[in-house]
Amino acid sequence: MSVFLRAAAYIFHPLLMPLLGILFYYTVTPRFLNTEIVYSHLMVVTIVTIAIPLVIFFLLKNFGVVTSIHLRDVSERKLPLMIQSILLLLLIKFVFHPYENAALYYFILGVLFTTLTALILVFFNFKVSLHQMGVAGLSVFVIMLSIHFEINLLLWMGFACIVNGWVASSRLHTKSHTSQELIMGFVIGAFPQLLFVSYWL
Repeated sequence: MSVFLRAAAYIFHPLLMPLLGILFYYTVTPRFLNTEIVYSHLMVVTIVTIAIPLVIFFLLKNFGVVTSIHLRDVSERKLPLMIQSILLLLLIKFVFHPYENAALYYFILGVLFTTLTALILVFFNFKVSLHQMGVAGLSVFVIMLSIHFEINLLLWMGFACIVNGWVASSRLHTKSHTSQELIMGFVIGAFPQLLFVSYWL
C-alpha cells in the first residue's frame, strides 16, 4: 500500500499536468485537427514544461539550492516557481493564442495563475501542495471540456476524482503536507480554471 500511495507523487507530478491537459484536449476534441500542429504543440509543451524545468532542477540541485524534486522546503520553491511562471508565460505568448484555440490558451493561463499564487504564498512562508494544485486544475478542465463539447466524459471525471483522493492520500501518507495545505492546493488549482472558463466555454 505504501508503494501505491507514494507512486501518485511521481505519476501525477505537477510538471506533467499541463502536458496531460493538452494531450487530453487533443484526444477528446471532436474538431478537425492538423496533426502536424498537434505534434508540434505537444513537443513544445514537453520541452518547455518538463524538459527545461528538469534540467534547471538538476542544476539547482548541484548548486545546493534544492534537495528534492518535490520541493519539500518552502524556501526551495521560490526560484523553481519563478522559472516555471516564466516558461508558462512563454507558452501563452508564443504557442497558444486565444483566437486560435481559446480552451488551451485559458487552460495554460489558469495554470500560470495557479503557479503565481503558489509563489506568492511562498513569500508568506506557506507551503501549498503543488501536486494537489495540478490534479485539481486538470480535473476542472476535464469537466469543462465535457460541457463545452457536449460529450460524455463521466468515466474520466470519475477517474479524476479518484486521482485527487489518491494524490491527497499520498501526500498525507508521506507527511509532505497537512490537510490545510492540501485543501488550499485544491482551491488554488481549481479556482483559476473556473475563473477563466467563461472566456471559452
